[in-house]
Amino acid sequence: MAQKIKISLRRSTIGVLPKQRATIRSLGLRKIGSSVEQEANPVILGMVKVVSHLVKVEEIQ
Repeated sequence: MAQKIKISLRRSTIGVLPKQRATIRSLGLRKIGSSVEQEANPVILGMVKVVSHLVKVEEIQ
């Protein structure tokens, strides 16, 4: 079974680059405090790295 991570939006997307805003939306996050569970694959981890200053990431077991 693949490992999962929980991604939570902690900071506003106001004032960030449009590319970063699009990355947040493609992760499935909309409002501050919203969370999603995603598979921990290289694509998702790369997206999280781009917006790491806006999100909080936790491992799910």
